[in-house]
Amino acid sequence: MLLPTTPALTPAELATVTVFAGLPTEALDWLLDHGETRAYADGEVVFEPGAPAELMLAVVRGGLQFYNIKGAQRDFVFRVETGQVTGVLPYSRLRVVGGQGVAVGESLFYLLHRDQFPALEQASPELVQRLVAVMNDRSRDQVRSQERDDKLRALGKLSAGLAHELNNPAAAIARAAQALAVRAAAKPQLLQELLAQCPDPAALCAFAALAVPVAAADPAAPHLSPMEQSAREDELADWLAGQGVPDGFRLAPGLLETGLTEEILAAAAQVLPPAARPAAFAWLETQQSTLQLIRDVQEAGSRISKLVADVKTYSHMDRAGGFELLDVTTGLNSTLNMLGFQLRQKKVRLTRDYAPDLPQIRGQVSSLNQVWTNLLDNAIDALPDQGGEITLRVRRENDFVRVFLIDNGTGIPAEVLPHIFEPFYTTKQAGAGSGLGLDIAQRIIKQHDGRLEVSSRPGHTEFCAWLPVTAPLA
Repeated sequence: MLLPTTPALTPAELATVTVFAGLPTEALDWLLDHGETRAYADGEVVFEPGAPAELMLAVVRGGLQFYNIKGAQRDFVFRVETGQVTGVLPYSRLRVVGGQGVAVGESLFYLLHRDQFPALEQASPELVQRLVAVMNDRSRDQVRSQERDDKLRALGKLSAGLAHELNNPAAAIARAAQALAVRAAAKPQLLQELLAQCPDPAALCAFAALAVPVAAADPAAPHLSPMEQSAREDELADWLAGQGVPDGFRLAPGLLETGLTEEILAAAAQVLPPAARPAAFAWLETQQSTLQLIRDVQEAGSRISKLVADVKTYSHMDRAGGFELLDVTTGLNSTLNMLGFQLRQKKVRLTRDYAPDLPQIRGQVSSLNQVWTNLLDNAIDALPDQGGEITLRVRRENDFVRVFLIDNGTGIPAEVLPHIFEPFYTTKQAGAGSGLGLDIAQRIIKQHDGRLEVSSRPGHTEFCAWLPVTAPLA
């Protein structure tokens, strides 16, 4: 909606716009003759999303605020101040307005339709050059902003996965600490009862020899089903009851978990008087469970330490950001660890096929890890919820290390394939991607004097990064 009166501009007023400053009077007169002036009230909508992008807009007074509209939500994007130019510029490919523009304060805008741009080139080539420079600056700013958004989006995914990974060992430590507190509080009373019932030092020493550090589980040992495990616990609980232990059903699981079977306990029972056996087996279960809980805390702490080390390797936090000699597979593995939660969520079958004795390359760890993140993230998105497969293959070919990332997703349509490295080209839903992930990956590989290739058919999509064994310093 226009204000009731729209004041006419003078050449001097038009020249207050930075890009028009210093133009000859003839050029300013031409702009006034071929454009128009519009005034808007504070908060008035200047244009809506989806409208045709047809006008160059210069802010003579007031300002213009841009918003992204998502349903009922309106998010601030940027603001155009007095003296700045926005909208369609010469050689711009913008065709549709992407957001909502709202006037800030009592505003006066100069507008020029894009149909006038060919004539403008004849009237003022100097102004066209200035406007093209503005458009280039705007494009660079937009690319940087989209790159930051992509990095933040990737960081959000990694953070969610990392938080989940850290939560499991942290929760295990908390549970173990709580159980340790209960057992530590009970041990003095149990020891007092044991000493009261068994004053013989030799018998106590023979029995205490059973309390040894808990060994790690043998991965080759047969795995018992829940029914088999329950049957073993019932058998041991019955044996303990026969030894006069009233709560054998409570002690049996802990004793079995730490490797103390009926045969081992029977040998210990022979050196103890019958009256001492309930207190002795209760003390032994508490002692062995304490050792097992300590081992659990150690393992959970080691898991957290490994995750922190993976983060450092992935982000290159402990080194300078320049080019250096590095192992490609180290970066691939740290990236896989960072994306472990997403891979498990989709039940992805992962194959690492690394050739032995791969040479080092000269590169930037953090930049290459961003490439692997973008490629893996796209591959995970392309896979079904179950049954997906990803293969990472690394080979040397002459003076190059070739990194293959292969997935068995639906594939990239033939009409899309030629465009996937174009900036801002995306087939994802709005808000799910900016279309810069593969463009960024390609530019990083080119910075390493390599190349990034892709081939795809249904059920087989393959990206291949060629990285020279010896790359020049940045």
